[in-house]
Amino acid sequence: MIEEIRDNDKLLALIIRHDFHADGIRFFTPSDFSQQLGYMNRPRGHVIEPHVHNPVSREVQYTKEVLLVKSGRVRVDFYDEDKNYLKSRIIQTGDVLLLAYGGHGFEMLEASEMIEVKQGPYAGDQDKTRFDPVAAGQINLT
Repeated sequence: MIEEIRDNDKLLALIIRHDFHADGIRFFTPSDFSQQLGYMNRPRGHVIEPHVHNPVSREVQYTKEVLLVKSGRVRVDFYDEDKNYLKSRIIQTGDVLLLAYGGHGFEMLEASEMIEVKQGPYAGDQDKTRFDPVAAGQINLT
């Protein structure tokens, strides 16, 4: 299963659940995203030809992140570009999350391990603006 988190027409995040399955190759992100996220399911013996990637200049304005939950359960809180809370989702072992736009915060519901992939180089304090999280009584998981 794949779930899109949207703010009106803007794609904020994609959740690819651990039980997602398809044949072949599938990219979930639009071609203009600076972070591309795809899935491959290939049979035994399938060959991907050796290749190198050519130097191509790209301009990255917003950091996009991909999180892979190795273990545990995590609540993800989603916010719009103006830091207004929208909704929350729970991700768990094996789920993959692409964070594209808007804001986000996390609460570990269990001890959790995650792998994070994002563009670099890291810009330090210029990379993000922190703000207060949603109040516990306002969390919306629907």
